[in-house]
Amino acid sequence: MTDQQRYEAGMAVRRQVLGDAHVDRAVAGTDEFTTDFQDLITRYAWGEIWTREGLDRRTRSCVTLAVLATLHHDEELAMHVRAALRNGLTPDEVKEVLLQVAVYAGVPAANRAFKVAQETLRQEGR
Repeated sequence: MTDQQRYEAGMAVRRQVLGDAHVDRAVAGTDEFTTDFQDLITRYAWGEIWTREGLDRRTRSCVTLAVLATLHHDEELAMHVRAALRNGLTPDEVKEVLLQVAVYAGVPAANRAFKVAQETLRQEGR
């Protein structure tokens, strides 16, 4: 794939997973300083990794939730809780991922993640 094809595939998946409103805000906020970063994440994260056939989107969402919770990336975690719902996870499945985090990454990480997920699920009417 060319970089342009990877970008286009990445943008399509990014929109499907995160939603048009989120992607439109990110694109609208892009300036000379952040253009290269937006291009990188669209091509690499979304066009190279999220388009791979090795894992389905539900599984990728589970992995992403666990990693973001473990690393305390709360804003990204909230965004990916929404994405996980779009990818077909239920609130109970999100809970199971965070329980797994509690055992393997620690209760404080899971406690923080549960707060983020609970608020996000409330905002989403779940």
